Amino acid sequence: MKVQDILKSKGAELVTIGQQDSLVEAYRLLSEHNIGVLLVMDKQGKPVGIISERDLVHEFAKRGPAVEKATVQEAMTEDLIIGVPEDDLEYVMNVMTQQRIRHLPILDGDELAGLISIGDVVKSQITQAEAEIRYLHSYITGSPTG
Repeated sequence: MKVQDILKSKGAELVTIGQQDSLVEAYRLLSEHNIGVLLVMDKQGKPVGIISERDLVHEFAKRGPAVEKATVQEAMTEDLIIGVPEDDLEYVMNVMTQQRIRHLPILDGDELAGLISIGDVVKSQITQAEAEIRYLHSYITGSPTG
């Protein structure tokens, strides 16, 4: 199974934020969309970083009420690790585990194709395993799959 299979079933809807936007706006977007990360885009629409709930918690702990004056660029993670639609899920799972990341932006050439989470990868792996188990069960028992 490939990343593009997850993106097809999940859809490519993605909530992003600009690097000059306030951290308050980042809090609002995360809460409004019930998500854990925002991809940070530059003015040309290219991904330049990622900001997570954890990043925001650290910034609040560091700045206190002054966090209202801070921008996304001050708190985001700049070193993006990315995937491509053709990546195999086993490879992606290994990268995410080794790099200790929970979200992976997916680029198709220079275009942003979507964002997948470790949860998306695990869910796809479980679904694939369940399908294989059903097939093998029906093969062994000689009964049709259902």
